[in-house]
Amino acid sequence: MFHASVLSFRPAVKLAAAAAVALLLNIAAPVAQAQAQTTVFAAASMTNALQDVGKLYKEKTGKDVVFSFAASSALAKQLEQGAPAGIFISADNKWMDYTEGKDLTLKATRVTPIGNSLVLIMPADKAKDVKIDKSFDWLAFLGADGKIATGLTDSVPIGVYAKTALTNLGQWDKVKDRVVGAESVRAALALVERGEAAAGIVYSTDAAIAKNVKVVATFPADSHPPVEYPYEIVKGQDNAETKAVFDFLVGPEAKAVYAKYGFVVH
Repeated sequence: MFHASVLSFRPAVKLAAAAAVALLLNIAAPVAQAQAQTTVFAAASMTNALQDVGKLYKEKTGKDVVFSFAASSALAKQLEQGAPAGIFISADNKWMDYTEGKDLTLKATRVTPIGNSLVLIMPADKAKDVKIDKSFDWLAFLGADGKIATGLTDSVPIGVYAKTALTNLGQWDKVKDRVVGAESVRAALALVERGEAAAGIVYSTDAAIAKNVKVVATFPADSHPPVEYPYEIVKGQDNAETKAVFDFLVGPEAKAVYAKYGFVVH
């Protein structure tokens, strides 16, 4: 009886082992597929355009691109803390220089395919066109307690551009107490959309996709450094798949999408 039970048990062991192997393969397949995807850390202002570019890449190749959107400053810090990504797209040169300096991204891959402009927006129902120059009376424009929404002025690119522009126009000291710094340009945009700020300083492309806001002025180009978007591959991620995604993101089909959303294509 002992031998018979052993013999009858062996096929069951084989079947169980085969089932276990099949289960592991089924689990491993999506994991391997997920690992093969390229993750792109990108400035919040590029959300809509890059989502469209990602869909186009999927149509062309059958492969997904995963995007993580936030302020460039936050993304750079995440890379520094070891967050996994294959490509970094910053809304200014400062944070790309930072990741290069920390040996997080590959300087040799740096490309700057697009740019943007800086605009002043207001809730659409209160909008009034103005001209921004050194004589513009910001306090009269804002009223008794009106606020200006933009990014954090010491870190988030849109906020840094805004502070620089206001400083160069001789207005920063007058309005700095009226400035509300948000965690990203999209967060600043939302404050104006909801009427929680009298005005906002954002990129023209964000204003173009916003609801219930109107551009009332464009900042003089010489009041701030050019708004540029450098792209780089993250160190250790210069594999064939990441390079293919990178080439597509800076290529002609992607540039056509960027142009559609109002970015300046270089």
